[in-house]
Amino acid sequence: MGDLFLVRHGETAWSRSGRHTGWTDVPLTERGREEARRLVPLIRSHRIGAAFVSPLQRARETAELIGLHEPRVDVDLREWDYGGYEGVTTVEIQRERPDWFLFTDGVAPGPPDRPGESPEQVGQRADRVLAEVDAAHANTDGCVVLVAHGHFLRVLTARRLGLPASAGALFQLATGTLCRLGTEHGRPVIAGWNVRPPS
Repeated sequence: MGDLFLVRHGETAWSRSGRHTGWTDVPLTERGREEARRLVPLIRSHRIGAAFVSPLQRARETAELIGLHEPRVDVDLREWDYGGYEGVTTVEIQRERPDWFLFTDGVAPGPPDRPGESPEQVGQRADRVLAEVDAAHANTDGCVVLVAHGHFLRVLTARRLGLPASAGALFQLATGTLCRLGTEHGRPVIAGWNVRPPS
């Protein structure tokens, strides 16, 4: 297991306002573009063996702005399918479901093209991505970079550490940040989290 770098895309209008942004393809804000550009020195300081990106434009533009050339697009890197909660804030959901918590309760069903996912379904996607990461590590001596989305990357981190998908709740993740998952004594560890270069 080599180093795995996780990049959450830069700010969007929906992330700024707290709206659940799953498969809706919203663009970066100018601030989000600047957040991505600021990560360039952190990315360039490492030898990259492979890079994967979500198909959604906010992730693809972030990958381009941080200098990843032709990363492999992987549909499994899409954000959580929020179903009936797409575009809705946590505050709005909790008006009807006061104890609702995404990582344990999942989402309300949505339309046929966006039915929603349970935490376990997101965890299954994360496991598939991690299998691809391990295959990439086996074929390169560089690190692997994933450019994707906040809730998905939190679940992926939990799964990498051998935890259930619901444990993604433990890893708060800001827009435009870099995280590093490494190993210590052959076991996966968090080696850096929510890293940004100094202003």
